[in-house]
Amino acid sequence: MLFNSVDFAIFLPIVFILYWFVTNKNLKLQNFLIVAASYFFYACWDWRFLSLITFSIVVDYFTGILLGKEKNQRKRKFLLWVSIIVNLGFLGFFKYYNFFVDNFIAAFSFFGREIKPNTLNIILPVGISFYTFQTLSYTIDVYRRKFEPTKDFIAFAAFVSFFPNLVAGPIERATNLLPQFYKKRDFDYSKAVDGMRQILWGLFKKIVIADNCAEFANQIFNNSANMNGSTLVLGALFFTFQIYGDFSGYSDIAIGTARLFGFNLMRNFNFPYFSRDIAEFWRRWHISLSSWFRDYLYIPLGGSRVGTWKKVRNIFIIFIVSGFWHGANWTFIAWGALNAVYFLPLLLSNKNRKHLDTVAQGKVFPNLKEFSLMLLTFGLTVFAWIFFRAENIGHALSYIADMFSSSLFSMPSFDKMKRALATMFFVVIFILIEWKGREGQYALENMKNIRSKPVRLLSYLIILLVICFFGNFDENLEFIYFQF
Repeated sequence: MLFNSVDFAIFLPIVFILYWFVTNKNLKLQNFLIVAASYFFYACWDWRFLSLITFSIVVDYFTGILLGKEKNQRKRKFLLWVSIIVNLGFLGFFKYYNFFVDNFIAAFSFFGREIKPNTLNIILPVGISFYTFQTLSYTIDVYRRKFEPTKDFIAFAAFVSFFPNLVAGPIERATNLLPQFYKKRDFDYSKAVDGMRQILWGLFKKIVIADNCAEFANQIFNNSANMNGSTLVLGALFFTFQIYGDFSGYSDIAIGTARLFGFNLMRNFNFPYFSRDIAEFWRRWHISLSSWFRDYLYIPLGGSRVGTWKKVRNIFIIFIVSGFWHGANWTFIAWGALNAVYFLPLLLSNKNRKHLDTVAQGKVFPNLKEFSLMLLTFGLTVFAWIFFRAENIGHALSYIADMFSSSLFSMPSFDKMKRALATMFFVVIFILIEWKGREGQYALENMKNIRSKPVRLLSYLIILLVICFFGNFDENLEFIYFQF
């Protein structure tokens, strides 16, 4: 079930009414409703994989209880590894089995040996990368004694399967989300309105920005050999705004939907394209994943409090693993490695935490230095996204070579150019709105400060009409991160 579908438009009000008007007097019944609604939501993709998420819930629930009771450190470590192996084992099998088999075949073929191992027609369970990391963080935090294991199975099942963030994040920590299932939740009108406002902005990002950009990004990338350099630059830009509008749009809808039910999910994007260096970009892009790798991989490896060689090693490990998390393709690994190369000079010069504030805070415009740094960081990011979007490494390299050919200075040319210009117009408007609201949690948050109710309602109506008349409602344009 897609957030931008008619099915979800019917599903959400029904669950909302049942939640606040039928089960509101019983906390356990509310939590059970969330589990039931979440399972139905997930089953709309493929009901067969409900057993997989249920197994993950059961394993980590009982592992947590055993970790809480066990005093022997060796036994506690054994229990932790059971959880890690089970969770990563399922993730590895469904997501990476054929990748490793194919590369195993290619390696032997390179040395003149032909082997024919069996590959499987594996369907990737939607959201497995997200809920796997969510349950793993719970087990690891219980092992570290940072969090008391829960004995409430329904609350734990609701935490893992919570439908707003189930299939594409944010990747929640038990320390933030799980305690919210223990407490009575009262309907808060202002909180619900704020949630609807963020949902509206998320839909605008997805349907107007991401899906319109996707049409042209797909056309250009799929026919890159026939495009001139300037058109290829345009294709990379379209994909840059497609992936941001798509993924941050999903996060906005998820966070806004959770707020309708009285829950606070963590922020996942913080206007990353206004970053002044790559380190700042990664503090603002996919925050829940970046912080997960920081806390559960980078810091245990020693982080930056080690020698120079180990600093370099740790940076490459975290970025390459992050790239591999996104998918079983060498393009994602190359994308991760390239970002490590970008990041390394900042780390080695101790400038990776230089920009912790909001750019041009309290000002209308950035100064020349800030604008130049943003432009440079944005350009590096756009270049890296080419590897992320390309079909394979060869495609990425040929795309880049053709992009920097002599045709770079010719006029862009491809089918539906007029529609592409209209999309670019909306992208510019989108950038201006995001810039105006960059000090808030999301771009439209400050609209609540508009005193005139008719003006607020008119603003919402205009956005809704733009979505209806200028949005792309192609059913084939699912959220990008569903494949991860």
